[in-house]
Amino acid sequence: MPNKHSAENREKYNEKRRAERAAAAQEVREENAPELMNWKNSKTKARYWAFVMYPESAPENWRDILQKTGLGFAISPLHDSDKDPTEEDKKSHWHVIAVWGNPTTGSAALKVSASVNAVVPVPLNSVKGYYRYLTHKDNPEKHQYAEEEIQHLNGFNILDFVDNTRSEVIAIKRRVQLLIRDNAITEYAELMDFLLDQDMTEEYDVASSNTHFFDKYITSGRHRKTEAEKAKELAEAEERQQNALDRKEREILDLLRRNSEIGAWLERIREDSERKNAEGQELIRQRQKMLDEQREQKRE
Repeated sequence: MPNKHSAENREKYNEKRRAERAAAAQEVREENAPELMNWKNSKTKARYWAFVMYPESAPENWRDILQKTGLGFAISPLHDSDKDPTEEDKKSHWHVIAVWGNPTTGSAALKVSASVNAVVPVPLNSVKGYYRYLTHKDNPEKHQYAEEEIQHLNGFNILDFVDNTRSEVIAIKRRVQLLIRDNAITEYAELMDFLLDQDMTEEYDVASSNTHFFDKYITSGRHRKTEAEKAKELAEAEERQQNALDRKEREILDLLRRNSEIGAWLERIREDSERKNAEGQELIRQRQKMLDEQREQKRE
């Protein structure tokens, strides 16, 4: 039977969590109050908006809430290692990019951010630039977050907002080339599957747009051995040589042992032959003595 006390404890815990979230959400609303009034009266419109969301104030089903809006979203990894200018820990938070099909007002964007108890949204001039900020990609002095942990909702794809410069494409091609070499990839299809599985969107786009280059690179390097492979082959060759020497040494020792056994056997045969010969000679001598004694008796 279900434990009544366990159920009551769970309900008390859930009630406490709901109260904590409600209090945190109220705190966010109060902090945003001055800006809320400005946005309600603002005529600013934009297709792309960003806002910050905190775990303690966001509803537990915040992903479902955002999903149901039908808008495209990119959500950063949880920023739980950020520092303020005084090197104090910042509150853990997510950065969120929201994308509309057409320019929309700050009031409309505010409804979305308010639905998850987030801070007042701000318009974005560059989705690409803010997307890179989701992981602090261009801020090496800040904690770096993993790009693969960025969450995408409702078909958000950064490639829809990115027009890489020539230098950026070259940098991505270099990353893909290193990836091919370091992972010993030997087929173009294997490369594309790897990029797909790792959700490496930029790399996938560049690799698929430079099929000839990467296919030729992979093909030409297919039989190239890495230093590790060369070292492994050398070690295996030395091991085979040592094994051959050990085997030869065992064969020689075995042959010597057999020769020793044969020598001992021949020695035993020789000794046995000498013993039998001595016994025969003794027997002949005794017979001869008897004959001599008999002849001597007859003469008497």
